[in-house]
Amino acid sequence: MSLTPVNPDRVITVALIGGGTVGTQVARLLTETAADLRARVGAPLQLTGIAVRDLGKPRPGIDPALLTDDSMALARSGADIVVEVMGGVEDARALILAAMEAGSSVVTANKALLAADGATLYAAAARHGVDLYFEASVAGAIPLIRPLRESLAGDRVTKVLGIVNGTTNYMLTKMDEQDADYAAVFAEAEALGYLEADPTLDVDGHDAAAKAAILAELAFHSRVTLDDVYCEGISKVTLDDVHAAQKMGFVIKLLAVAELSADGSGIIVRVHPAMIPRDHPLASVRLAFNAVFVEAEAAGEMMFYGRGAGGAPTASAVLGDLVAAARNRVTGSVGPGESTYSGLPVLPVGEALTRYYVNLDVADRPGVLASIAAAFADNGVSIQVVRQDGHGDEAGLIVRTHRATDDALRRTVDTLRELDTVKRVVGVMRVEGEVGE
Repeated sequence: MSLTPVNPDRVITVALIGGGTVGTQVARLLTETAADLRARVGAPLQLTGIAVRDLGKPRPGIDPALLTDDSMALARSGADIVVEVMGGVEDARALILAAMEAGSSVVTANKALLAADGATLYAAAARHGVDLYFEASVAGAIPLIRPLRESLAGDRVTKVLGIVNGTTNYMLTKMDEQDADYAAVFAEAEALGYLEADPTLDVDGHDAAAKAAILAELAFHSRVTLDDVYCEGISKVTLDDVHAAQKMGFVIKLLAVAELSADGSGIIVRVHPAMIPRDHPLASVRLAFNAVFVEAEAAGEMMFYGRGAGGAPTASAVLGDLVAAARNRVTGSVGPGESTYSGLPVLPVGEALTRYYVNLDVADRPGVLASIAAAFADNGVSIQVVRQDGHGDEAGLIVRTHRATDDALRRTVDTLRELDTVKRVVGVMRVEGEVGE
């Protein structure tokens, strides 16, 4: 016996807001895979309009009759599903809210808006009985949002650790593999078009922080915004840091980390460069690829890997959401909404348990090591490894600690800077991943 759709003659209408790289790919896939999408949804999908900023710009393969520069009119048109891929915060929020008020479900790739004000979008979706899907907002084509939102709904996630910005991963890979300094890899990434129009979104960690906020909210069922995320970029990573990591068997990555506190009373969300062991699964993630490592109580450890950006990969994630929202329209159902029942507070980064690497230029005289060891001990930090390392004519020490709170580790570094036996703190970086404690 076969199942009959609720309305076999139903056509699911789709309005697309944004005709840039991602929007163009979405329109292409809607056309080229129309027959497959109809079979998967149970009804045909009909693209009713595409809102663009410049009507005169050539868009090969797209019917010019679909184009409009009145994005608000299209948002309010009452299409079954409105797809927002224009980016930005204020205008996108107004358009999405208008679409929901008109009864449209929404698919968006807008990480900045979701991280800044996802609660408003969730509330509007619930009020109007429509869907809000956003798989493409984090890690491009990698299916990550849906596993956290649905597949792991019966489990307890304890930590999410990932590489979620392909540009910075590309740059750090080049520094590690080609011994190129930060300025050189920045110029290369810029020439290849990898950097955002505002490059600080990438290199200062803001793009990764927005994604970390979204992942943390889903993983821990607690409201998290961009303002809750500790954020530090890669612009201060030097070749000295890269070389030190190599000698210790580590590699440097810009990591997004969301985790339960040690006692489970809150969550800590942070983005920063960190050294990880070369045998950690994330260490092998090269160039512009993304990967996210999830730890859950019952499921254990999982890693999601793939292309984290680009028009086609992001469009793939958008189409996946579009199919889910369209199926709900056909059956008269609604997908999952906001889940913040845990209500855990976001704790300061100082409460995070981590390790540090500290690279020091020190005086070449007796008693140096004792004074440095005392600085660590006085702040309650245990030393795991100490290695001598010369910096030209300077005497040098590289210290790697056991796990301690970030506050204690920072106080230790401040103490070291005040010692007359320490000429200069050359580098400081967090260390993540198991390192054989």
